[in-house]
Amino acid sequence: MFEQPRQLNITLKSPAEIEKMRVAGAAAARVLEMIEPYVKPGITTKELDDIMDDYIENVEHAKSADKGYKLGDNYPPYPAATCISVNEVVCHGIPGSYKLKDGDILNIDVTVLKDGYHGDTSRMYIVGHVPPRVEELCKVTQQCMYEAIKTVHPGSNIRDIGDAIEKVAHKAGFTIVEEYCGHGIGSGFHEEPSILHYHNYNNYFNPSIIVQEGMCFTIEPMINLGKKKIKQKNGGWTVTTADKKPTAQYEHTLLVTSNGVEVLTLRKDEDFPRIITH
Repeated sequence: MFEQPRQLNITLKSPAEIEKMRVAGAAAARVLEMIEPYVKPGITTKELDDIMDDYIENVEHAKSADKGYKLGDNYPPYPAATCISVNEVVCHGIPGSYKLKDGDILNIDVTVLKDGYHGDTSRMYIVGHVPPRVEELCKVTQQCMYEAIKTVHPGSNIRDIGDAIEKVAHKAGFTIVEEYCGHGIGSGFHEEPSILHYHNYNNYFNPSIIVQEGMCFTIEPMINLGKKKIKQKNGGWTVTTADKKPTAQYEHTLLVTSNGVEVLTLRKDEDFPRIITH
């Protein structure tokens, strides 16, 4: 027997809410731009987190949505302002005493809360020199996100996102983490719908959703160099690849416009359009 699709509570943003989302998204993008010069050998991930926390509060006049966030009753509140995931850490790496060294790759994931709305974004940083295949992993992961963004417009199916990511990742010989996904976003940090990053037509977990103007959600594929299997540590927050091979992630917050999509968290270093029309 097939399960019936679950009912979703998807909010379409008003013009006033969209403006607040643009402000929050731009602030989050600036955090990742600001921190880039500090990402170098010898600095600890805690020092990076402190710099970003201070910048969010005192320059952007906003708050970190990560700090104190509770995933559920079985998890302690998240203790840092950002997530910094190094090498084999898939997501939710907790900043600490680890010192960056030549050959590391790391994802920095920032969620800014400003005037009641969220901007959520992440990118990869390469420290010094890495093997060509690891560098390719980072580039392909960003391309996975970009190709997925290109599918988004009113009338498209949200399943097209996972299909686009899977096509790019598998062609390059990489695997996709299936346990974590993108999400709706707005006044809530994590809203509906869930955005799966792989081909999946299960009607219950990934119902057929037609994209509508005013939707805001993230696309944030996590792509592994080795196998897709993951495991948890640090009381359940931090997730690593089971085979300890490197992993990469990129993330943007998106707004569905009347005829396409707007990337609310686009950075100055990206060669990608902020607005795509169809």
